[in-house]
Amino acid sequence: MAQLQGVRRASEQCHLSQPAVTQALAKLEDQLGVALLERSVNGTSLNQFGLIFYRRVQRLFAQMERALRELGIPTGPDSLSRLAGHISRSQIRSLIAVAENGTFSEAARALGISQTALQRGARNLERILRKPLYEQTVSGIVATRSAIELARKLKLALREVELGIEELDVAQGHIGGELVVGALLLGGSTLLAASIQEFVAEFPSARVRILNGNTSDVLRYLRNGDVDMVIGLLRDPELQDLDHKGLADTPFVIVGRPEHPLMQRGQVLLEDLADFEWIVGTPGAARRARFEQLFAGRRCPRARIETCSLPTIRLLLRQSDRLTLLTSYELMFEEGELTAVPFGPIGPAPRVGLTTRADWLPTELQAKFVRFLQGGIIESLNPLWAITNETSAVVLARK
Repeated sequence: MAQLQGVRRASEQCHLSQPAVTQALAKLEDQLGVALLERSVNGTSLNQFGLIFYRRVQRLFAQMERALRELGIPTGPDSLSRLAGHISRSQIRSLIAVAENGTFSEAARALGISQTALQRGARNLERILRKPLYEQTVSGIVATRSAIELARKLKLALREVELGIEELDVAQGHIGGELVVGALLLGGSTLLAASIQEFVAEFPSARVRILNGNTSDVLRYLRNGDVDMVIGLLRDPELQDLDHKGLADTPFVIVGRPEHPLMQRGQVLLEDLADFEWIVGTPGAARRARFEQLFAGRRCPRARIETCSLPTIRLLLRQSDRLTLLTSYELMFEEGELTAVPFGPIGPAPRVGLTTRADWLPTELQAKFVRFLQGGIIESLNPLWAITNETSAVVLARK
């Protein structure tokens, strides 16, 4: 109902009768629990709540139309708009379920519906789009590669409705809703742990759901709409469909237990570091790449354990003379459990920050969380930089 001026114009654009449009709007208002329209003798228009939800609906259909265009639907902009309007939520849910669960049988089980009902919705969408979305394999009927990508984009589009509902709650004075945050192992978890307790104390109606994982996992969550932001070391190089907001530089330091033999030395060289076994990050992790750069062209230490789990790293280091790389920010929260080897920071310093989808429009609660996180990190890092720089100067002087 773009450029809504009244029920009559809306009925013309939707190709529905005015009573049908009125009934549909009344049903929507009942589902949302708030009036969206201002009704007067001069006609019907959107009120403040209607404008809030309308913005999200606009984004919903814009993303749906873009997804259809990128799928290769050979129609003009007006036709794409009409086509998007004919796609139902149940059809989208069926497609997403098949794409995420592998086969029709697994998708039906995940949705808690019969396979017949799921096939009906899935095949109806295929007929509407006039594109093959599924194919038969030895494992059963699965989504094609293009259908999986379509499902991802339509899932992001549906997320706009959820965010719109949360914005309506805020507009009515209820500052709550759910934050869905992806946290990179090690760095991301530490950043959240340092800030999230104060945030939920300030916003008692807010709920926070955190999904942890390595870089490839959490970026997949972000692209699929399972999380709305990712906290941790920023990925390099930057990816075109994602936005990166750097919050602070935090150099890597070499870490071991306080009783490690190297802690007693005034000067530690690379040759000394190579004498001990290391715990390294998993392939693709920034700390894994930095470890390989550190020993490139030199004698490389044994590194039989690969993990990005801080509890695992902490336990292994406390029980042995192994070494690893942590950021100075991560080390700050170890409270004496682990200590930096007197080798100095490892450059160049990575950036910790926030990664979001390029077209992300945050809700008020999400925007507050981002500002809260940014302020908390900068405040906590100020004393850290003084300590880090002082340590570096001492190490350099000894060398």
